[in-house]
Amino acid sequence: MRRIAVVGASAAGLAAVETLRREGYDGTLTLVGDEPELPYDRPPLSKQVLAAEWEPDRLALRTSADLTALDLDLRLGVAATGLELVDRTVRLADGTEVPYDGLVIATGVRPRRLPGEGAHVLRTLDDALMLRERLARGRRLVVVGAGFLGAEAAAVAWRLGAHVTLLEPAAVPLAHAVGARVGQMLAAAHVDRGVDLRCGVTVTEVTEDGVRLADGGIVEADEVLVAIGSLPNTRWLEGSGLALGDGVVCDEYCEAAKDVYAAGDVARWYNPLFGTSMRIEHRTNAAEQGMAAARNLLAAPEARKPFAPVPYFWSDQYDMKIQAYGFLRGHDEVAVVEGDLAERRFIAAYRTGDRVSGALAVGVPPKALRQWRQAVAAGATWHGTVRTGVPAVEA
Repeated sequence: MRRIAVVGASAAGLAAVETLRREGYDGTLTLVGDEPELPYDRPPLSKQVLAAEWEPDRLALRTSADLTALDLDLRLGVAATGLELVDRTVRLADGTEVPYDGLVIATGVRPRRLPGEGAHVLRTLDDALMLRERLARGRRLVVVGAGFLGAEAAAVAWRLGAHVTLLEPAAVPLAHAVGARVGQMLAAAHVDRGVDLRCGVTVTEVTEDGVRLADGGIVEADEVLVAIGSLPNTRWLEGSGLALGDGVVCDEYCEAAKDVYAAGDVARWYNPLFGTSMRIEHRTNAAEQGMAAARNLLAAPEARKPFAPVPYFWSDQYDMKIQAYGFLRGHDEVAVVEGDLAERRFIAAYRTGDRVSGALAVGVPPKALRQWRQAVAAGATWHGTVRTGVPAVEA
């Protein structure tokens, strides 16, 4: 294998090229990215960058010197437009082609949008800087979508003195992921600070004056942020022969086809730890999966290792530090095992079937949550562990 291409120059793609070199690969290594910037960190966009606490130079994941040391064929500012599996080439928007013997797809996601013009989204550095320029004390911001991204942006805008309206179609924000009780607690954090949170509201389009609701009403705003989720960047792979279904469909090794692997937000792979396919849009998973995909690409078939992580994510909202381990979606039960929801200082454990599938904490030291991560990783059963608040492992 003398030519490897990595398409996607964010956290997953960067982790893949670094791992390939670290594992001893010394052939041609091409890294393709559709943004002109060097690889940068995205989680601070909705937090420190939007709040003007950080400037763009703090986001860089590596320096120019670091990337030069990797001896890359670096193609930034050019998107991939097609893949030929038989010929083993990636087509780029500038008309060139990148031949490969091995390929890692790490093209991430793009924001979902609403009909109409003028709304902001929050995915790239340019997105964050554009919204930041328009936020000021007294400005009216409507945020469509009260998921983690929308909630983080709403919290920052409130802190900057904006009048924030947060619109959410579900009856309780994030209930599908974290459960109704935890979702209600997160919602209360906004309401207590004067954010106009409206649940059970569907937005149909962005207008010149704000947004239009399904009942015909208008919510006026100076700025609108649409944070209604994302779509995996797989359009360039249509017709390639790869299986696509809410991402690039992969096996437990992150392999999508012979010598073709996927990593990060774009990858839907089978996680044997949970016995299900999943696609995870979290920063930690992107880096870990980029490394795993690179190692498996280089390894002999019998030496490959399944990618079976305990997913981790975090969110900062107001004075709350939210952290979670596991796969919380589709859970059957939630139990508060430590602390108090009303005080916004607690640990909640999640059950799927008869096992502990995850845990979420607010306002507690990271060390207190790690034992629950270990329980998830070890396949701890649910009975007894939640009643005692001790995640005894009974795999």
